Amino acid sequence: MSGGASARTDLYAEPDSSARLGPVAGVPNFDAIYEEYFDFVWSTARRLGVSPEAMDDVVQEIFMLIHAKIGTLRQPGSLRSWIYGIVRRRASEHRRSQRASRASHEGLALHPDLGRTSPSTPLDVAELSDRAKLLFALLGEIEWWQREVFVLAELDEMTAPEIAEALQVPLNTVYSRLRTARIAFEAARKAYEQREGKG
Repeated sequence: MSGGASARTDLYAEPDSSARLGPVAGVPNFDAIYEEYFDFVWSTARRLGVSPEAMDDVVQEIFMLIHAKIGTLRQPGSLRSWIYGIVRRRASEHRRSQRASRASHEGLALHPDLGRTSPSTPLDVAELSDRAKLLFALLGEIEWWQREVFVLAELDEMTAPEIAEALQVPLNTVYSRLRTARIAFEAARKAYEQREGKG
């Protein structure tokens, strides 16, 4: 990890007393953030492998973290990538805790849980369609480090600089992973069509 700690200080500050200086100019209040980013947080957590039965709790914890740390955001224009970083870390913690009891737990949810009692989101609706199921199955064919960039760019429509900030990787790495992910996704699609006799 070359200079990871110093690189992080541009976007983030440790949540100590000196960092909590009150509202930051350009950052919406928490209620506005919750309203605008709820669907993004929910769908991202689901795609990053948070189990259906834990979604309510994990999403609540994520927004509690956002509320607690919003005063540490130094670049208001990076709000979405900053939120993604929080979701990613919390989802990773959740997956680690689940591995102890579920060795086969995947990083992507490939099938919808129709019995979930959580609020409906755009992702819930999309998961009910065959095309969405196919999409998630094809994404499962891509290496995880490529898949993450592909999903952020193609589904969440984040820009390459936003993705680089969210993942704390160089911009060229984002472009490289996205290029190879698109190739891998297209290969997976063609392989599916051949299996189904559509090629």
